[in-house]
Amino acid sequence: MKQSVLIVLSMMLALEAYAQRVLLVEKNSAESLLEAIGEANRLNAQPDAEPTLILIPDGYYDLGQTMLTRISGHNVSLIGQSTEGTIIRNKPDVKIESISKTAVFQNRGTGNYFQDLTLKNDLDYYSAVPDGRAVCLQDKGTRTICNRVRMLSFQDTYYSDNEKCQHYMQDTEIHGTIDFICGAGDVWFERCRIVTEKRTLDGSGTNIITATRTADTPWGYVFNRCTIENQMSMFNYGRSWHTNPRCVWLYTTLLTPEKLVPTRFDAEGMKTSGNYFKEYGTMDAQGRDITPKTNVVRFTLRDHTQPFVAETIMTREEARQYTLKTVFGEWRPDKVLKRLEKQAKKLKNKYKLN
Repeated sequence: MKQSVLIVLSMMLALEAYAQRVLLVEKNSAESLLEAIGEANRLNAQPDAEPTLILIPDGYYDLGQTMLTRISGHNVSLIGQSTEGTIIRNKPDVKIESISKTAVFQNRGTGNYFQDLTLKNDLDYYSAVPDGRAVCLQDKGTRTICNRVRMLSFQDTYYSDNEKCQHYMQDTEIHGTIDFICGAGDVWFERCRIVTEKRTLDGSGTNIITATRTADTPWGYVFNRCTIENQMSMFNYGRSWHTNPRCVWLYTTLLTPEKLVPTRFDAEGMKTSGNYFKEYGTMDAQGRDITPKTNVVRFTLRDHTQPFVAETIMTREEARQYTLKTVFGEWRPDKVLKRLEKQAKKLKNKYKLN
């Protein structure tokens, strides 16, 4: 590896009695970023490896057509200087569009952490035929935490690709048009900003936020105190992908409630007969409760067979079941986040990334 572009800093230090390695990326150098990730993968190949933190200064890290940059190490943190200033981008050829080939990052580790950065998949979505699947984070790992991460794409932006995973996102922003939050496992979204872009260049069509395929976990996707910002097209909360999809929206703020389709979920785009799609405590921009008292939906498969009817409004008792403790058990991602955030702040101060 080239010393001049590799790591400005690689050292052992004690911070709050917590051993860790710190790697500092060279500003605006995609090569340095990739080398740092490679070094972290090597150092943290074992699940019990001590933490490695990669510090990324504000800058533009252009990976070009490089896809599926793998983070295979465990207990690895990628920490940018700021969410909007630290941008990691790739631009796959439009002919390669795919949910399994295009990701900026493919995570395969356990306990990895992302903070204060933007992941941008710049595939030319509006020119893609027939689809424009372009992933920012394909997560095959588990117990990943995203804190103040911005993901910019259109279709399949975030993909939880592990049937038994547990993930946590807080104050994170995810953009897209179709199935742009998709996959398996139990994933908790706390105070996240969900931004629906134009489905087509002229704004026609309907956006679909989620496509869940919950199989081996009991809770699925949980959106708690999130905000949905709608750019132009109509939208719905989501549809099923396959297996036993579960997705709930708790205390959601809708900035444009008039753009939510009347059924609220996709009634005719299902791939499996059956789901647990619910909402509770939905509010408008002024904080007024606008949840319907009832919303009974007749769902059908894409071929309009096997219809089934479901109530999508939760009871208060149902909503109360959703807590971090009940969903994640002994794993407390909110506490892990606070500890890592505190460490990151001290390191940013130390290396003048503030």
